[in-house]
Amino acid sequence: MLDALTAVVTAAALALAAWCGYAALRDQPTKDWHFIGMAVVTVLALAQLVVGVVQLARGEKPEQGAAIFVAYLIGSLCTVPAAAFLSLAERSRWGSATVAAGGVVLAVLEVRLFDIWGG
Repeated sequence: MLDALTAVVTAAALALAAWCGYAALRDQPTKDWHFIGMAVVTVLALAQLVVGVVQLARGEKPEQGAAIFVAYLIGSLCTVPAAAFLSLAERSRWGSATVAAGGVVLAVLEVRLFDIWGG
C-alpha cells in the first residue's frame, strides 16, 4: 500500500467529519458543498482501492490475508456514499451528524487497512 495515500484519505475523512460535525452543531443539514467534499473523499477511497488491487495483481501480499484486505478496501469505498445517502434521507442536523460519523468510520478503516497490509 501507499502510506502517503492512506494518510491523505485518513486526513480527508477526518476533515470531512469535522466539517459536517460543525454543521450538525450549528443545526444545519448537509448542503451541496458537503456533497462535493464527500465526492472528493470517495474519489480518494476509489484511488486507494485501485492501487490496492494493482498491488495484489503484481503479487504483493498483505500480512493478514488478501480476502480481508479486499473486503476492507470495498468497505472503505462504500462508507461515505452510504452516509451521503442516509443524509439525503434525513434532511436535518442528524444528516450532517451521520456524514460526520461516516468520516470517522472511514478514518478507522484506513488505520485498519494500514495494519492489515503490514504497516
